[in-house]
Amino acid sequence: MITIDELKRKIDKKSRLLGIDIGSKRIGISISDDKRLIATPLKTLQPSSFSELINEIKKLINEYNIQGLIIGDPLNMDGSRGKSSQSVNDKSNIIYKEVKIPFVLWDERLSTVGAFNLSSQLDINVSKRVKKIDENAAAFILQGALDYLNN
Repeated sequence: MITIDELKRKIDKKSRLLGIDIGSKRIGISISDDKRLIATPLKTLQPSSFSELINEIKKLINEYNIQGLIIGDPLNMDGSRGKSSQSVNDKSNIIYKEVKIPFVLWDERLSTVGAFNLSSQLDINVSKRVKKIDENAAAFILQGALDYLNN
């Protein structure tokens, strides 16, 4: 894991980042444009194994020329690390060993709430919002990192 500032120095000017929201059952995936201005929800994965998840991430890295991963870190509301945060940290390190591109853990507190609220402002019905909540949360996480990188 590296810091967001270290990531900024390591990636090309025209490259994409992948946002990942690791949940216990579903994994939300989002992608940035090559100028790293806008995060777009890409897909929700329900891998049957961790190796299936890694293979899917590898495919996305190759297909979209991904140079960095922004992985949501589910910190406690007080900023401390709990079980979920430690689990994401452990999984992120395993992913890194397999894909060999830099990753940043990005504070995801309130990302699901934020994604749900944002989609409600877009007049999307509740069942569609719930169905796409994981990829929208991944986009919310990635957009926060993109905004930081561009500030």
